[in-house]
Amino acid sequence: MADHTTGPSPASGAQTTGHVWDDDLQEFNNPLPAWWTYGFYVTILFALVYWVWYPSWPVGAGFMTGIGKVTYVNAQGEEESWHWNTRAKLLAETQEASALQKPYFDRIASLPYEQVTQDPELNSFVVSAGKALFSENCAACHQAGGQGKVGFFPNLTDDDWLYGGSFERIHASIAQGRRGYMPPYGEAMSAAQLDELAHYVVSLSGAAQVDAAKAAKGKELFNSHAGACYYCHGDDGKGRQDIGSANLTDQVWLWANVPAAEGDAAKLDAVRKVIASGLDKGVMPAWQGRLSAEQIRLLTLYVHELGGGK
Repeated sequence: MADHTTGPSPASGAQTTGHVWDDDLQEFNNPLPAWWTYGFYVTILFALVYWVWYPSWPVGAGFMTGIGKVTYVNAQGEEESWHWNTRAKLLAETQEASALQKPYFDRIASLPYEQVTQDPELNSFVVSAGKALFSENCAACHQAGGQGKVGFFPNLTDDDWLYGGSFERIHASIAQGRRGYMPPYGEAMSAAQLDELAHYVVSLSGAAQVDAAKAAKGKELFNSHAGACYYCHGDDGKGRQDIGSANLTDQVWLWANVPAAEGDAAKLDAVRKVIASGLDKGVMPAWQGRLSAEQIRLLTLYVHELGGGK
């Protein structure tokens, strides 16, 4: 590389830096485009304004808080201003959203459930706001779409309701919570009796091929004082919504994962295990006190629509 005096290129006339490689390879010294130069100055100005408006540089034990302010209502109901920060901004935005939603909540609270479902505007609000409320509070158990999980949490998208699918029953389930229980029969009955009961229970829904003789004996146990299954599930096996006992005559399974079992023997075994071990995990917490009355009412409408409530 050779150094030459800065000046125009003899070949092109363009300004050069004076650096030359291989005798004729020169480094031009063209000025930056005006738009780029002005853009650079704008970014500097933007940074200065940003540093002044928002929290920025550390100063001693603290930092520059900036001159930007966020106004929100504190826990005492008083308007309060604070320097810009994400927490204050979240409080302000949450309160703004609540203020926008309040007229809808008020209308829903003042109207019968049936009338709300017939109002297109309110129904649209139920779907959008109810989905957000469901995702925050219910989806952890019932899944995002309400499909639940066999062996743990009910499916809210079908039309099978353990405690009833009317607006009033759904509202009671959400507000007061539920606690399902079935006693274990593993120690009270012999293995043969458990097997007979399993055959009868499976025969009620036709979910698998069963031994007719065992199913007949299972029916006697089901309706006897020894088994006393009829007390909760009814003489016909259709369950009782007042206590949340399952309907055994359909093929909707919550606690015994019969749909996932391959083959008749596996299906019978799934039912047998539930009878033997009983159930004490059908617990849903009460949301009264955790959610407002308006939120519970909104969730009632949303859940009702998920499964074609009755």
